[in-house]
Amino acid sequence: MTTPENKLPEIKVPEIKLPEQELTASLIEYPCAFPIKVFGLSQQGFLQAVTEVVLQYDPGFTAASIEMRNSKTAKYVSLTCTVNATSRVQLDALYQALYDHPLVVKVL
Repeated sequence: MTTPENKLPEIKVPEIKLPEQELTASLIEYPCAFPIKVFGLSQQGFLQAVTEVVLQYDPGFTAASIEMRNSKTAKYVSLTCTVNATSRVQLDALYQALYDHPLVVKVL
């Protein structure tokens, strides 16, 4: 039971507020070539699936530009897709669509 003598003092944490401009500012200048690395199990259909998702957000994307690299054990594969990024909204939506795809393990 807590008595007034042994009550712990309240700690006040100062609230930090950033200007609205800083919250939405981007370090990326659009449009630009933007690499996205996608990881998945090394299996048939992974490259095609990733290409289809990326094409939804960058119609000018070509699968020939994808850089593919296998893990040491060849269990996983990474695909680096360089897209024409036109906005933060486009990139956020593309990242989310890739992340939500069942064949994708990780997106960087």
